[in-house]
Amino acid sequence: MASSSTSSVHKSFKYEVFLSFRGEDTRKTFVDHLYHALQNKSIHTYKDDERIKKGERIDDELIKSIEDSKFYIIVFSKNYASSSWCLDELVKIMECQKTSEHTAYPVFYDVEPTEIRKQSGEFGKAFAKQEKKETAEKWRDALKEASDLAGWELKNTLDGHEAKFIQKIVEEISLEKLKIYWLVIRALMKQ
Repeated sequence: MASSSTSSVHKSFKYEVFLSFRGEDTRKTFVDHLYHALQNKSIHTYKDDERIKKGERIDDELIKSIEDSKFYIIVFSKNYASSSWCLDELVKIMECQKTSEHTAYPVFYDVEPTEIRKQSGEFGKAFAKQEKKETAEKWRDALKEASDLAGWELKNTLDGHEAKFIQKIVEEISLEKLKIYWLVIRALMKQ
């Protein structure tokens, strides 16, 4: 009988990467370039405007796609927290991240991890619009949890050069994908 770690290696996902981002901030710039760089490396990536099927309920489609993704790249930008959609995605991502099958990577795009953790600065101003909502505490917890993860900070990586920054992210995801591939091969050879 396969061990639980071996069986989790065999779980297949519909997407290798799910991109969570605030469209107004990064959809046509950073996220667009990141998405195409991932696709060019044959990393099957979910980006809402590329994947949501017409006629589908958006919230159901997003939740299912989060569950069906191995890795999450959360692009925190100044206005990320102004979107309840983004914050709901983040809560679901952090729930899935708690299993050994999923891994979340925060990207701090023109914000610092402490701004996310403490909801301060420009990010805090965006989050202030959400303070009165009943799910605000759940969102705050997910933001803190995500900001405590090791990730990438644009301004402190490769002198803030976006193209090189994107290349670094794609290389690291490619390595993680390769590790999983070898774990699956090794597990299959032991059967």
